[in-house]
Amino acid sequence: MGKGEESDKITINVGGTRHETYKSTLRTLPGTRLAWLADPDAQSNFDFDGKSNEFFFDRHPGIFSYVLNYYRTGKLHCPADICGPLFEEELTYWGIDETDVEPCCWMTYRQHRDAEEALDIFESPEPGGGAGGEEPEEEGGREMALQRLGMDDRPPGAVGATGGGGCCRNWQPRMWALFEDPYSSKAARVVAFASLFFILVSITTFCLETHEAFNINVNVTETLVVGNTTTILLTHKVETEPILTYIEGVCVLWFTLEFLVRIICCPDKLLFIKNLLNIIDFVAILPFYLEVGLSGLSSKAARDVLGFLRVVRFVRILRIFKLTRHFVGLRVLGHTLRASTNEFLLLIIFLALGVLIFATMIYYAERIGAKTSDPRGSDHTHFKNIPIGFWWAVVTMTTLGYGDMYPKTWSGMVVGALCALAGVLTIAMPVPVIVNNFGMYYSLAMAKQKLPKKKKKHIPRPAPLDSPTYCKSEENSPRNSTQNDTCPLAVEEGVAERKRSGEMP
Repeated sequence: MGKGEESDKITINVGGTRHETYKSTLRTLPGTRLAWLADPDAQSNFDFDGKSNEFFFDRHPGIFSYVLNYYRTGKLHCPADICGPLFEEELTYWGIDETDVEPCCWMTYRQHRDAEEALDIFESPEPGGGAGGEEPEEEGGREMALQRLGMDDRPPGAVGATGGGGCCRNWQPRMWALFEDPYSSKAARVVAFASLFFILVSITTFCLETHEAFNINVNVTETLVVGNTTTILLTHKVETEPILTYIEGVCVLWFTLEFLVRIICCPDKLLFIKNLLNIIDFVAILPFYLEVGLSGLSSKAARDVLGFLRVVRFVRILRIFKLTRHFVGLRVLGHTLRASTNEFLLLIIFLALGVLIFATMIYYAERIGAKTSDPRGSDHTHFKNIPIGFWWAVVTMTTLGYGDMYPKTWSGMVVGALCALAGVLTIAMPVPVIVNNFGMYYSLAMAKQKLPKKKKKHIPRPAPLDSPTYCKSEENSPRNSTQNDTCPLAVEEGVAERKRSGEMP
């Protein structure tokens, strides 16, 4: 009988670091890998060194300290200096459920998953081959792009199969990447700069149309017939310089071409239609064509519709949101606002409560000491009623202070001071969370851009089931198990490894 079996003490060597504990400690979590070391036949099922009287595991030694501490204290903590996926893999190997992580460390443990989801948001199409005549960076890049865009139905094992479709399958992913991903090729960058140029020109013409120098006063003669009486009415009409209309027409033609190419080459038409930016593109383009089509009509209904379309020209300014397709910073801002919805709602609730409270307080505070000749007590103050005080409370709590309304009594000044202090504290609480979200998304977006487009990852093959690292066959083990050939942990690890390597389990 070995020395390690004579006493309750057991030595475990993990990655070159020796750990000593008791078998009774390992038995606190039955069904886990370390608990099996306390079994009588553990030396034959694991890598056991008889000379040093210790079990050896070729795993991460730093994480094992936290795992062993879980057996000792019953509390599983997550190391802050270890990458989340690595800690998750180690927990899977040792047979520990991730839900056992303590609440104080749960957010640290979940952080890597949130980062992976954010990285997927900034994932570019990566067409595999450069558009505009560039060659693919790797052999088989085009085929990978076809599969990613859902346009290649060949079997995974087929070599050179294209699944039919001819040239359509060749140019469709290239055109999609050309107009959708500015970083896919040099030609895509040229298209992105052209789109950016037309966006800026369109916004500039929209702003110049409101300037007096580009507005022309036109006399319009209208003949009105009422019964046998004909009346000639002379009215004045303001029209925009034709040159701005022509420039806007050229910009709309470019936007129309871009929109049509993207919707034709889009791999998923439903997702394309649901996208908010694509809806903005369509809404910004449509009024121009309707205005051009109705401009030649002289009926009153057509003129009314034309006047309405000229009023809704402001939707053209929404084209500024198209810049999010070309500037990562704007996309980061959009994702930050979306991820900080709870914080914004909390900020609005705090602000609404403060506005209601201080608007009511300032209304009654300004009436303290009112003259007897003023029964309503509103002659000497700007706060005639509580709803008017809402505006003052908003601008005071947000530290704007326009000065259009201000308290005139000492009690009102005290309320105003409290309102300003409460506003600073109210806004200061949720804002750091929003700033942290922006910093996280921005760092992830920059990391996504700097990551190589193509890289071959080394994925280690799972060790053979008869390896000392894994458990031996259940045929040699007296433990009862529902598995026939291997221990449960070995099966789980084999499935996980095959999934990571892209194989079917």
